[in-house]
Amino acid sequence: MATKRVLLTAAMVALFGAGYALGRLGPVPEAEASPLASLEAADRVFELRTYTAPEGKLDDLLARFRNHTMRIFERHGMTNVGYWLPQDTALRSNTLVYLLAHPSRAAADQAWRDFAADPEWQRVSEESQRDGRIVTQVVRQYLDPTDFSQMK
Repeated sequence: MATKRVLLTAAMVALFGAGYALGRLGPVPEAEASPLASLEAADRVFELRTYTAPEGKLDDLLARFRNHTMRIFERHGMTNVGYWLPQDTALRSNTLVYLLAHPSRAAADQAWRDFAADPEWQRVSEESQRDGRIVTQVVRQYLDPTDFSQMK
């Protein structure tokens, strides 16, 4: 459980850094009447994903993202925000954490369906796993920015 908290905290810190890097920082808005009002007004949703690779397969997973996956994501309307490796020694050898942005949850769902059906992705996925699976677990979480978030 502590490991998940560390990952979530690291991801939230990374979100701020990604917002800064993307030039999306702006003044923190004054508090609104309802904290949920900003969620209704959010112009995109974020998807935090954590992949666990089998022993010795993280480099293969990173190569697939670097050489293929990121580009295919973009083709299907997914915005690559950032990719990270945990500093925690126990996770660094087998864990990739990344953040995508989508116009909406419905758009995310459609983008994933299109991505899964993409012939190039199917070929890349098959080729990258000829010597065994390179992902054993995927954890995903959709996130809405708060009214005080530096990244929206």
